[in-house]
Amino acid sequence: MSTYVYGITARSHPALPEGTTGVGEPPLAVRVLTAGDLAAVVSDAPEDLRPKRRDLLAHQNVLAEAGTGGCVLPMRFGSVAPDDDAVTQVLTERSAHYQERLRELDGKVEYNVKASHVEEAVLHRVMAENAELRSLAEANRKAGGGSYEDKIRLGEMVAAAVQAKEGEDATEVQGLLEPAAAATSVGPQSTGWLLNVSFLVARDSAGDFIAAVEEVRRSHAHLELRVNGPLPPYSFVEPGPAEPAGSAAGAGFGAQ
Repeated sequence: MSTYVYGITARSHPALPEGTTGVGEPPLAVRVLTAGDLAAVVSDAPEDLRPKRRDLLAHQNVLAEAGTGGCVLPMRFGSVAPDDDAVTQVLTERSAHYQERLRELDGKVEYNVKASHVEEAVLHRVMAENAELRSLAEANRKAGGGSYEDKIRLGEMVAAAVQAKEGEDATEVQGLLEPAAAATSVGPQSTGWLLNVSFLVARDSAGDFIAAVEEVRRSHAHLELRVNGPLPPYSFVEPGPAEPAGSAAGAGFGAQ
């Protein structure tokens, strides 16, 4: 049977409570595999595993329970190895890397910040900042709305100005929040968001990071910010651009 991997810890990590269960229906028993100075929190992998709410929560709960005893490198939901031997082989082959990551991420959590424009507010802002737009809009108004071509031109100019503003705001917000974080990881672009960035934050200074987010909200009323955290540091298991940050494949285990 294939092996489901929740996370990687130090071998010295405190044991999980007896009877801890994870994914599957019925929930499967969680166990620990060791290799050298490392350990992996695992269970058998259900044959029909899907991202259902129950299993997603089970995955998170196992990581939360393990995290109470110290640093855990969290794997993404659906990280599966062919068998237990494959897990211990990865721990052995990548021992130095995982130990470095455990040291680096100890005492730190992840906050994901997404930002989008408040449509009416950003339109007011780009008009206020662009004299050419204001002039064309005023000319159209005086002409009873302007010709079809003038309306099209104004619409295209406004759309371009808003798009440029998205890039400016994304860079600015990330720059304002970075001083309160130990590291950042830019997430994939997604429809509706101009910014999708995860920040690695020391747990004992999380209040400073949240205060920085609130200051951005106060000073950038044309933006809507969504903050998710504190989370296990999924986006920082694998540093650097070679693999998507925190991906199951990058960690050495495939996604089912």
